[in-house]
Amino acid sequence: MRLKQQLRNGLLIVLKYTLNPLTRRLARSSFGPFTIVRHVGRRSGKLYETPIIVSPVKDGFVIELTYGYDVDWHKNVLAAGGCTLIWHGKQYVIDKIEPLDAETGRAAFPPPQRQILRILGRKHFEKMKFQQMR
Repeated sequence: MRLKQQLRNGLLIVLKYTLNPLTRRLARSSFGPFTIVRHVGRRSGKLYETPIIVSPVKDGFVIELTYGYDVDWHKNVLAAGGCTLIWHGKQYVIDKIEPLDAETGRAAFPPPQRQILRILGRKHFEKMKFQQMR
């Protein structure tokens, strides 16, 4: 394994056990940009909850994949064909995920966040659509 990949994996492990528990607590509140992604492990079948930042849009949420597409929670969601997002205390069943180009993805966020995403060169965005209530 290349050094860069080893460092990235190490960072993700540290975040998983330090920052994620804190942001999970923030995501359960009714303010702020954090959301819980509830997903099932594609190999273990275990239920997981991962905090992410989203921007709500008309029929779903836009997410920015800070660490790219190659992270476990994202692989689990794709393998399962969906997930549940918990945003501001309400659950949304996600049944469709669409890739977005960087400009469209950034445009979904408020101006201050949009500018930060542009400065940081973020380019991996997706739209998570929730099931329509029948």
